[in-house]
Amino acid sequence: MTALSSTALSGLQAAQLRLDAAANNIANAQTPDYRRETVAQQATSGGGVQTQVQRAPQAGAALEQDVVEQLSATYAFKANLRTLQTQQHTLGALLDTQA
Repeated sequence: MTALSSTALSGLQAAQLRLDAAANNIANAQTPDYRRETVAQQATSGGGVQTQVQRAPQAGAALEQDVVEQLSATYAFKANLRTLQTQQHTLGALLDTQA
């Protein structure tokens, strides 16, 4: 697997985790003493991103943040998917040229 595809795949996984955490926060907004989940992301030296789910220090809902996080995660997912599609298309064109 190339560095480009592993970077895009880690981005897809990070976006999915962000989307899941935001959806879980919205679903549990009315749950007493529920502490929101947040996703911390950190770039890795080989490319890509490392993610970790964390709990907020105190209980409380922030629906507006969770909706924005869902939208942001959706756009990140689409961008990383487009990167994989472009790589696949480019490799296909190179193979067609060589054949």
